[in-house]
Amino acid sequence: MNVLLTGSTGFLGFRTLERLVQLPQVNLIVATGRFLRASRKITDAKVNYVLGDLEDSSFVNSLLKNIDVVINTASLSSPWGTKEAFYTSNVVTQKNIINAAKKNGVGKIIYISTPSMYYNGNERLLVKESEPLPNSFVNNYSKTKREAEILLQQSNLDYITIRPRAIIGRGDTVIMPRLINAHSKGKLKIIGNGDNFVDLTSVENVVESIVLSIFAPKKALNQTYNITDGKPVVLWEAINNVLKGIGKKQITEKVSFNTAYIVASILEIASKLYSKKEPALTKYSVGVLSKSFTLDISKAKDLLNYKPIISTDNSIENFINWYKNTYED
Repeated sequence: MNVLLTGSTGFLGFRTLERLVQLPQVNLIVATGRFLRASRKITDAKVNYVLGDLEDSSFVNSLLKNIDVVINTASLSSPWGTKEAFYTSNVVTQKNIINAAKKNGVGKIIYISTPSMYYNGNERLLVKESEPLPNSFVNNYSKTKREAEILLQQSNLDYITIRPRAIIGRGDTVIMPRLINAHSKGKLKIIGNGDNFVDLTSVENVVESIVLSIFAPKKALNQTYNITDGKPVVLWEAINNVLKGIGKKQITEKVSFNTAYIVASILEIASKLYSKKEPALTKYSVGVLSKSFTLDISKAKDLLNYKPIISTDNSIENFINWYKNTYED
């Protein structure tokens, strides 16, 4: 089996590549991305790095020759940015992959999407994939990821879409590091009462769902799956466990939801009018940090035979050890 892995130089892509080289059924992995750090390079006879831009349709078509399965982890993932940037990175690239897959007879596309499209400003518990999505999405990221999902659903290609919630673990350069950075600047406070429950997802569990998708039975194809660790945690307890683990002061100071939301609204307006940079706090971030939000993963368990292979606590411990070795040496 020959596999194309997009986003192979990112957090999830790199951890997926680590696993793919271990699979005896996989003969070749074409690993693509824009930039390759030495710390994320895997030297293995199965791996062929081909760096480039997925916005270039000719480049994408060349990647998919003799490929059986595409794993698309590439994405512009941020709570802030222009419509054009997100559309190009998340929708145009998906169109290019789908068109090239059809030309080259690719058997299956596995697409990593997001459950942020479920967000409607309220607390939501055990959200199923079948529940209606909001009439409007919270940000351009969610909107364009949904557009990319629809393109795949309408492509007549076999596919599996995975919606993993808040990926954490060894190598995470996004979620926990953002919070640590905000803490270091004295800008991290508990929003609301601090007892909101959320799902986090260990990167190993997302990779497990990808591997299961590669070998999924016919009944599991052409479906969308929520993926989490399966046991929600109190968000601020988890954040404080990370801070404690890396030797930083835990967060105790609180700010009300209303106050944080007003501040975020002002910062967003100022950013749109003046700086154009991502504000220190967005309305979406306020919601994510203050509202309970959990997903139902029973569909993945039933059809993909998905079972989390690592707990959130273990994943946090892995992150702490990696972070200390990477940033504190």
